[in-house]
Amino acid sequence: MVNTTEDYKRGDSTYYEGVFLAKGRTMSVCLGRNRYTDSEMFISAIELLLLGNSVYNSTDFQKHGLSLIARDNFGYSGPILRFPDDQFDRYWSPFTDSNPSINGTRNISVSEFWNLPPSKVFDTALATDQLKPMELQWPPMSLPNSTYYIALYFANNHDSSTGKLREFNVTIDGSPFYSNLKPSSSGVVVFASRWLLSGLTKLTLTPASGSDLGPVINAGEIFDVLILGGRTVTRDVISLERVKNSLQNTPLDWSGDPCLPRAYSWTGVTCSEGSLVRVVSLNLSSMGLAGSLSPSIAKLTALTDILLDNNNLSGSIPDLSQLRRLERLHLQDNRLAGAIPPSLGNIDSLKELFIQNNNLTGQIPNTLKAKSGLNLQASGNQLSPSPPTPAT
Repeated sequence: MVNTTEDYKRGDSTYYEGVFLAKGRTMSVCLGRNRYTDSEMFISAIELLLLGNSVYNSTDFQKHGLSLIARDNFGYSGPILRFPDDQFDRYWSPFTDSNPSINGTRNISVSEFWNLPPSKVFDTALATDQLKPMELQWPPMSLPNSTYYIALYFANNHDSSTGKLREFNVTIDGSPFYSNLKPSSSGVVVFASRWLLSGLTKLTLTPASGSDLGPVINAGEIFDVLILGGRTVTRDVISLERVKNSLQNTPLDWSGDPCLPRAYSWTGVTCSEGSLVRVVSLNLSSMGLAGSLSPSIAKLTALTDILLDNNNLSGSIPDLSQLRRLERLHLQDNRLAGAIPPSLGNIDSLKELFIQNNNLTGQIPNTLKAKSGLNLQASGNQLSPSPPTPAT
């Protein structure tokens, strides 16, 4: 859910970040009104950035996506850290609290971290040499009950030649997250790919028994783990886009994935249930459509119904013989011209063929005349009568 209200009051922009697997040459973004919306929906800009293969790779992106909650640079109070410091232009926000902040340039090779954080996040930290727990309310907002991805970054800022040990335990809301953590000068990350959280969250770093120094923390990332609802079969999306491009005055919501999310499927498009989502029906009767019917409609091979009657369609009826499941084809009251394709008679499932009141010419194919159980309506065209059957 996107809420821009508070940012608007402060004169700030609002941005949201997600991590998703691109499964084709394009990605679609859907804006859907919810019960809280009392203004027009809008989007000002969108950026698509390519991440490295190792980044956040503990997530199964075939089934899940990540929605950023917070990505903070602890002990830092400057402007947001981003490109060129972060090669992927991720935003690392400043985060300070009542805990002591420390600064110092560190030469850390981030290539050892699969999430590839910018090295500058290790230049600052929240740290204490006192042997007492360090508590942070992080992230700094109340979280809805959900499953989260959490990554925490640490680097020991103390000179290891002194022989002093820095070791501590990490808990989140009192539950052990990582025990006996010994951050090295080269840095370390600990993470959880699925962690249940709700409400305000307390992050506690407690010195372990035998530790000489207090805890330290440099940065943190937390994402909401989203369960993906699937997507329409790619060939259906491509075919329906081509059908759209051949038509005029299509519904305004004909963009993005035609079936999903199901609450925002395209007007007039019905889709199948289950994991393999197919387009099974087109019902655009009396929608004011113009243009022609693309041959690509025949590649929507799960169609059972094509209802395009009472529009202003022109051109010819394409070959639909690939639609082996087609039961109803309603094209009446348009301006279609040309011959009736004989191949329509080869569709075994076809029960209704309504093509009356067009500009069709030629004769009704014998394949349709002889088809048992077919309700054929073809009056109001420019069809010529069939020749008489020769006497035997």
